[in-house]
Amino acid sequence: MSKSSLSSSSRQLLETMQALNFGRIENLRIRNGAPDFGQAPRVIRDVKFGGDAGPRPELQSEDFLLKEPVRLLFEQIGELEDATIHSLEVKHGLPFRMQIEELVA
Repeated sequence: MSKSSLSSSSRQLLETMQALNFGRIENLRIRNGAPDFGQAPRVIRDVKFGGDAGPRPELQSEDFLLKEPVRLLFEQIGELEDATIHSLEVKHGLPFRMQIEELVA
């Protein structure tokens, strides 16, 4: 799986994580198994003094192979029909942990 194989909404999520580098994304809606940026999620950046707080260098790349945590994130999102990612923790531009609010029918 590569960046160029992603849908536009998945690519937007990937680039948001890369730009964030460290922090979390809150209240990201998932609709029909894909990120929905119709209502912008809240992005909270962690800043470590003396540490690398800037965006990931991969953000400038048009295409590259996705690392395993990113592939696993998109597999998990694909399995969700309609839900909200309450919090997606990002470390080194990669998904680390998430909390999901699911709609129960």
